[in-house]
Amino acid sequence: MANIKSQKKRAITNLKKNMAKNSEKSALKTAIKNVLKAVEAKDKEAAAAAYNQASSLLDKAVTSHLKHKNYAARQKARLSKAVNSL
Repeated sequence: MANIKSQKKRAITNLKKNMAKNSEKSALKTAIKNVLKAVEAKDKEAAAAAYNQASSLLDKAVTSHLKHKNYAARQKARLSKAVNSL
């Protein structure tokens, strides 16, 4: 642990930010899995709703620099292809 007061504060801030990012990443992965589960179950309405939520979370992840824009575009294309195949 650091001895300098500002570094102690910074360590705590970094932990909080890291936990928030991990939570956002987890929510994003869960949303993507929900789309794929709905597609597997052949439930078009649930798949479309889950896709809308996942698409929104992907866009937010790009704006917060959590994921690269190409990653988001690739995932959205992959998921929309799966939903449209129903």
